[in-house]
Amino acid sequence: MSTRHLLDPDLLAMVDAFPDLSFHPGDLVETRARLNAAMANQAPLPEGVTREELWVPGLTGEPDVRCLLYRHGDTPVPSPVYLHLHGGGYVSGSPDSVEPRNAQVAAECGVIVVSVDYRLTPEHPFPAAHDDAYAILAWLNHEANALGIDPRRIGVGGESAGGGLAASLALTARDRAEFSFALQVLVNPMLDHRSGGSEAPGDRLLGEFVWRRKDNQDAWAAYLGGKAATAPAVPALAESLAGLPTTWLSTAALDLFLDEDLTYARRLLSSGVTTELRVYPAACHSFSMAADAAVSRRFDRDHRDAIARLLGGLT
Repeated sequence: MSTRHLLDPDLLAMVDAFPDLSFHPGDLVETRARLNAAMANQAPLPEGVTREELWVPGLTGEPDVRCLLYRHGDTPVPSPVYLHLHGGGYVSGSPDSVEPRNAQVAAECGVIVVSVDYRLTPEHPFPAAHDDAYAILAWLNHEANALGIDPRRIGVGGESAGGGLAASLALTARDRAEFSFALQVLVNPMLDHRSGGSEAPGDRLLGEFVWRRKDNQDAWAAYLGGKAATAPAVPALAESLAGLPTTWLSTAALDLFLDEDLTYARRLLSSGVTTELRVYPAACHSFSMAADAAVSRRFDRDHRDAIARLLGGLT
């Protein structure tokens, strides 16, 4: 059954133009090009915001990690930091593809934004992306004084696979107790490898647009690289969510991830984690790429408000 009649009319042009994401190792270059083109939305940096490209030492034995740092001249020092992880199903995407949103967060939310160019699958399966993100977290803490940041106010977040990676990183930070997060911002996060497969077929009305069942199964297979599915690679499999940071989680009513996202939010709440949940009606996965749609503008306001209020300390 098609769910097209349930979709916000403002999103129809975006979903109709969105490329087919079906991929195999042999055509990965083309798949990445299609997705990066769909995600591209470059714009001049907001007034007062600077962009710095940095290379940070990886974990022991791992390569250096590229990141982009956005800072507004009026951001107070020491500054809170929003550690951002881009989407793309773990197989594509980059910090450059989401620069406008990150720059706007830096302009409006009273935080420095650091966006990680983590390694992609299938060339680099788990834990490569996770370890790259953890290396940036370690660097932020070790270089806090030089960077002018407050290590007690570091948040982590991302969209889709980036949201799942943020959840994974928050679990690792909790378990290792070496560094900590003050906030996690999970935007339609990719949390459960079972969604769309035979183990968890879920609601058949979900996942018709943008990110479909087969896309999800293929991406998870590439990310896990033949390893058994366990936490923290798969956040939904974590035995306990107690002790995680304050959470802002958003999802969409027609997103393939709706069920897993709602389940994760319920588990966070029942574990005593302060959690705010937003479900956007008549919307699909990555709906905010339709930037002019009313629901996308509402999401952008909510997203920036959450970071400003819960991390930046702004009202």
